[in-house]
Amino acid sequence: MLELLQRLRRARWANLCVIILRILIGFAFLPAALKKVLDQPFTEAANSGRFHDFLDAFHATGPFYQFVGLVQLAAALLLSTQRFALLGAVIALPVLTTITVFVWSTIGLTPTAVVASAMLLGTVGLLVWDLDRWRGVISSAPVPALAPSPIPLTPWVICGAVVWVLYLGLCLAHGGVYRPRGMAMREPGFYVLVAIAFSPVVTWFVTRRRRS
Repeated sequence: MLELLQRLRRARWANLCVIILRILIGFAFLPAALKKVLDQPFTEAANSGRFHDFLDAFHATGPFYQFVGLVQLAAALLLSTQRFALLGAVIALPVLTTITVFVWSTIGLTPTAVVASAMLLGTVGLLVWDLDRWRGVISSAPVPALAPSPIPLTPWVICGAVVWVLYLGLCLAHGGVYRPRGMAMREPGFYVLVAIAFSPVVTWFVTRRRRS
């Protein structure tokens, strides 16, 4: 497995997939994290059932609710920096594990459960990707030197910053945490989200042109 991982780390396409995965997971954390930090309820008051009742009680904890939001926000920020992404994945893992088990335990197979599970699997993949950097914690074997990344990280750090600026600016313009409801094509915010989605594509195109 370690030999396969070393080969993947030398492949440009594998590095690109990992970089984009970090941005995606970090961005997926943002709306939920901001709602908690701003002490906004995560569900509508009219909803009922185990899932919504738990979220109502969770929101009622106050400072603890906001603390979890800060933890999610820290994980999202670290993942977006690329250079500190391993720490972000380490922080995100217990949070996503808890969320995934909670969702499957209360509402079962739903889009929310699928997204949470996908984020959890993606975070596990990020930890496996950086196995050489942290496996000394669980093994006494010497940790080999890491091969340099074949992809320059600076443009992707800028890409992560652009995603944050666009989304936070959208939230400020919206007057609250922006969470799209379906294909809201009449809302200007929808097209800001499209621009966010295309940010990695633009970054890839720019880095490819510089390389050529």
